[in-house]
Amino acid sequence: MRIPGPAEIRALHEKYAPTTEAFALVHRHCETVWGIAEQLLAAPHLAHLDAELVRAGCLLHDIGVYRLYADDGRLDHRNYIRHGLLGHEILEAEGFPDTLRRFCSHHTGVGLTRQDIVSQGLPLPPADYVAVTEEERLVMYADKFHTKSRPSVFLSPDEYAAHIRRFGEDKVTAFQALRAEFGDPELTGPVPGFEAEGGGRTAAAHA
Repeated sequence: MRIPGPAEIRALHEKYAPTTEAFALVHRHCETVWGIAEQLLAAPHLAHLDAELVRAGCLLHDIGVYRLYADDGRLDHRNYIRHGLLGHEILEAEGFPDTLRRFCSHHTGVGLTRQDIVSQGLPLPPADYVAVTEEERLVMYADKFHTKSRPSVFLSPDEYAAHIRRFGEDKVTAFQALRAEFGDPELTGPVPGFEAEGGGRTAAAHA
C-alpha cells in the first residue's frame, strides 16, 4: 500500500479547506497530533508499529472537518460528530484504501459503537466505529490531548478522563486502557508541530 507523505497530505488539506483560517486550525491540529504520536512511538515497546502509517493517519484524521464549514465560515458544531465519516468519504473519493480511510471514521472519542449511536440518537449510520489496529488506536489516543478550540489547547490525561466521564464509565475505562497501552505523553515542553503557537501546554477544559 502506498502511504502519502506530509507534502501530499498538506495539498489535500489545502484542496478541501474552505478558508485559510480553517486550513490553519485543522492542519495544525493534525500536525500536533502527529507530534504527540511520534513522541509516544519512541517507547521501545511500540517500535514494531508502522510509524509512516501512523503519521499519515494523524495528518489525515480530521480532514472531514472542512465539510462542516458553512458559506459564512461558521463550523456546524451540531453535526460535528459526522466529521469522521465525512473524512472517510473524502479519502474514498480521492482513491485512498480503507486502511487510511478508517483513521478518519474510527477515531472519534474512544470509539463509537452501534449502541452509542442508537441510544444517543447520533446522526450516523448505526455501526461500530472503533479503532482496531494498534496504529488506529494510537492515532485515536494521541488526538485526545489537543483540541481545536480557540485558542488551541493541550489536555492532560486526567483532564480528558474527566471530560469523557459524562459519556459513561465504560468510556473512562477504555481511555485508561489506551493509557496503559501507549503511556502518557509529555506535554509540558514543546511538541513537534505546535511550535507555530509557541509550544508548551495550556490547562483548559475540552471545548
